[in-house]
Amino acid sequence: MTAAGIITEYNPLHMGHVHLMAEARRLLGPETGILCVMSGNYVQRGDFAIAGKFARAAAAVRSGADLVLELPVSWALSSAEGFAAGAVETLKATGAVTHLVFGSEGGDAAPLIRCAEALCAEAFSPKLREELKKGDSFPAARQRVLETLLSREDARALERPNDTLGVEYCKALRGSGIQAVAVPRRGAEHNSETAGDGFASASAVRALIHRGEEERALSLMAPAMAEGYREERAAGRAPAALANCERAVLARLRFLEEADWAALDLGNEGLYRRFARSAGSAASLAELLETVKTKRYPLARLRRMVFRAYLGLPPAPPERPVYLRVLAENERGTALLAGMRRTSTLPVLTKPAAVRRLSEEARRLFDLEARASRLYALACPDPSAVPDEWRTGPVICKGRAG
Repeated sequence: MTAAGIITEYNPLHMGHVHLMAEARRLLGPETGILCVMSGNYVQRGDFAIAGKFARAAAAVRSGADLVLELPVSWALSSAEGFAAGAVETLKATGAVTHLVFGSEGGDAAPLIRCAEALCAEAFSPKLREELKKGDSFPAARQRVLETLLSREDARALERPNDTLGVEYCKALRGSGIQAVAVPRRGAEHNSETAGDGFASASAVRALIHRGEEERALSLMAPAMAEGYREERAAGRAPAALANCERAVLARLRFLEEADWAALDLGNEGLYRRFARSAGSAASLAELLETVKTKRYPLARLRRMVFRAYLGLPPAPPERPVYLRVLAENERGTALLAGMRRTSTLPVLTKPAAVRRLSEEARRLFDLEARASRLYALACPDPSAVPDEWRTGPVICKGRAG
């Protein structure tokens, strides 16, 4: 069976996401399996997912996907490069995925592949180091260097958020044999709080929820996501929000010493000193970030450092995942899973307890996931309502998508 991979967060799942899954089947054939790699309870911008991973994964399977695998928290709370690398390694390890399909402002994979090749070229790194000495942000410096290696039009891909992430996917795909397929993005721009083409961005939907306009937000979600969100809200598990546990986060940060922050500052650029000075007295996360930020560091990077510190994550994710964990599946997903048990280069987890029979590294990573989920529970309206990671298996949905 041909399988298309989609890397996602579904925070929450909206009609633009459903459109992408439908386009994957239109382009690759109606019998194509859709295999998603999805962030768990934390998302790449440095935040809690607004609804738990099992609810979001089930909504995906009821909206077009066949099988949803978890992107562990170490990669989910990483840079765009780390996020893409971990997700692509997961897809590669299945041995079942032939194409990676993603939304793109440009709608063409070719210039993104050219950008990826240029970023991996031997000439790139020394030129980037020279540009960074000028004190500008990493994204700005990187784009200027890329303009010296490619056409201005190709380099402009790094000005567009989905295309930028697409470039990271293409970097991670090099030599894998998996083909990149860019689908023109429909609707509102990434991180926009407006709707476009009738499709709202996930950022817009979250903003409505946080403003108390839940019914409007629900109308912009995919129907299965809206239904799942209502169930999560009724159970006390949604919406997860920093406001519910901000003091717990701040308390954790106040215990950290400068050396702890230094370990998280992978660029070794002195950012850790700003955190160490401010974390001991900041009365809110907003105050902390306002004190630490400079034009050189994107806010998402600072938020990720905060969340990695809160969760006790290592400075960087491991080189690659060590198991594949299933969050949700349908009938066609079960068939995909059966094939993966023959082709996968990693163990496939459907029962959490099975991790105890795996390597020490696998057990350590799963323990980390379980600890992160316990802390995620503090962000939910009723922390006691969040299921224990060790006792929760995949959601099995009837029928098949598409």
